[in-house]
Amino acid sequence: MKHRILVRYANKRDKNPALTIHLYRCISAALNAEGISVPCEINVLVTDDEGIHVINKATREVDSATDVLSFPMFQFEPGNFPDDVHALIDPQTGLLPLGDMAISLERAKDQAKRFGNTLKREVGYLTIHSVLHLLGYDHMDEGEMKRQMRTREEIIAAEIGITRA
Repeated sequence: MKHRILVRYANKRDKNPALTIHLYRCISAALNAEGISVPCEINVLVTDDEGIHVINKATREVDSATDVLSFPMFQFEPGNFPDDVHALIDPQTGLLPLGDMAISLERAKDQAKRFGNTLKREVGYLTIHSVLHLLGYDHMDEGEMKRQMRTREEIIAAEIGITRA
């Protein structure tokens, strides 16, 4: 499946072809694992703590940095992608615009150190996490939805070999 994944780096010094390829791989793996059968478009911003803090405050009124933010275009039911999704495809691009994500590379580096993971694992996990949000998963409660999301994250990460250290 040919998805359009647009990766933009807020800081030119962070631009890294290997990281871009890794983001593509993680996004594609998550979409495939969720059985997405239409070509999708996702926009990715790789930024730092200051950049994600500004976005978090402007969009969610949360005055702090975070590791990843997800902005889904549609409200899907987790694990149950609609059959009639073709009606949502952009006729100009032929793609389903799933939404946007922003990842703080600075926060990912810090978390990788704290959790004893590689940066590849941490960025991969955050990317998969964000794609699942774009597909309707959530973890705002400590109940079944959070367990469902965490299980899917770990399964997808394991499928592409980015397991915990």
